[in-house]
Amino acid sequence: MFKEFKNKFKSNSEEVDQLPSSASTPVLSTPTNFIRKRTNSVLSKLASRSSVQSMDIGTNSSSSSNSMPSTPRHGRSNASLPYHDHLKPGNNAELLSYDKTMAMYLDNAKRTNDPRIQCDLAVYLFESSKPLSLKQKKPYVSEATKILKTLALRGHAESQYYLANMFASKPDFGNAFPLFVQAAKHQHADAAYRSQLTFFDIHYFSAAKCYEDGLGCLKNKSKAVQYYKLAATLNHPGAMYRLGLADINGDLGLQRNIRDGNKWLKRSAVAATPEYPHALHELGLLHEKGLSDIIFKDVSYSIQLYRQAADLGYAPSAYRLGESFEYGYLGCKIDATNSIYYYTIAARQGDGEACFALSAWYLVGDDKKIKPNEEKALYYATLAAEKGSLQAAFALGYFAEVGIAQAQNLVLAKEWYQKAANGGNEQAKKKLISI
Repeated sequence: MFKEFKNKFKSNSEEVDQLPSSASTPVLSTPTNFIRKRTNSVLSKLASRSSVQSMDIGTNSSSSSNSMPSTPRHGRSNASLPYHDHLKPGNNAELLSYDKTMAMYLDNAKRTNDPRIQCDLAVYLFESSKPLSLKQKKPYVSEATKILKTLALRGHAESQYYLANMFASKPDFGNAFPLFVQAAKHQHADAAYRSQLTFFDIHYFSAAKCYEDGLGCLKNKSKAVQYYKLAATLNHPGAMYRLGLADINGDLGLQRNIRDGNKWLKRSAVAATPEYPHALHELGLLHEKGLSDIIFKDVSYSIQLYRQAADLGYAPSAYRLGESFEYGYLGCKIDATNSIYYYTIAARQGDGEACFALSAWYLVGDDKKIKPNEEKALYYATLAAEKGSLQAAFALGYFAEVGIAQAQNLVLAKEWYQKAANGGNEQAKKKLISI
């Protein structure tokens, strides 16, 4: 059975005796939701101001067109521009070109005294320019930066925060850091706390993280704690999670205090979101074994916490449930359906080990509910190998060697065995000698 094959070559995994690697700074999700909320809000707010004026601007737009650089030519229709469908304030606006529509919004944004509307438009200009070349996006970015700088000087927290993000993405922490601090002082929770935010090509850093890691400033743990607490008082789950870890582990210059750490983690768990589910998982790990005389052992509660985190899409929790239902850990009954369900959640988040586990399930199936599917087994093993799983690389060598879901191919088998061997897989090294 391939389950035995999987277990035989599975890297050593131990039960949790202490705070695991997940007790590090969380990696957060992309800012897509934040951006979409921002860009959608500008549309409804400006629409009411724009619909009455749309025909006048359409017939005499020279003044408004000059208020913004003309839209660079994309070599494609207006319909394919980012968020273009949302830009139409009414039927009259459909008669306008994209250039005139953008000029209309910019003109109206400048006339209003509402800083949120102006900030929303700046965010939209910046985001809509992303698909363009460096030369094409320059007028968009220039105009957006100009608006944000003006608003930031007036003390608008959202503008300070977004401008700080723009500087941090370069990276230019010297300019980003004071803006994060200013936004934090205006009680912007995300500015007070952004923890090692990796969003593909953009890195967002908070005032707290800047102080913690010395980004744009000297390291100052007490200042970091100060800003984490500021964000925590605004009920920011990420900040509460970080403080919880600091208390339990005794870092950031704090004395170890399991009781306070547990309180912070519980508060973070109550406020958990898809972006910040980490406290749910951490509490689950702690309750598996218990800690001191403060955090009691309760595996059923751990399962409950893992389920909540998995429902929010958190891969480590979903994987823990997947293996619990596969092997009967944590008092769970072995259940192929539940195991595959949770492994799939983790796999969709890019968890290589979950992909490999699914490969094993689909290779051998289950006597009751799951039928073997060699094509799916190959598919998930390939995904796992792409994520760096040496077990999966070895499995793909085996698949190619014996002809699972493909024609037998010893050349391909050797390639996969070699990849696994290069990573230190001893069984792959033996296979290369014997094949």
